Amino acid sequence: MLHCADRSFYVGHTDNLASRIGRHEAGQITGYTQTRLPVKLVWSQSFGTRIEALEAERQIKGWSRAKKLALIREDWSLISILARSKIDE
Repeated sequence: MLHCADRSFYVGHTDNLASRIGRHEAGQITGYTQTRLPVKLVWSQSFGTRIEALEAERQIKGWSRAKKLALIREDWSLISILARSKIDE
């Protein structure tokens, strides 16, 4: 997960994290982050398969800002609370 200059978050998946971040930082990837530079890596996780990574990406993209911030802080109890709260989602 990248934190963008406009305070938004970008969630994606890749097979080569260092390369992908470098390309985002250089503005070489057209789309969301290109107009929101600079970006900073704030959370990442390894997955066993690309399909698992894509599933996690899709799930996290649907999360509220509060839940993403809790994930960055690894605040699992707050994530659990927010997962049960329809108001926050």
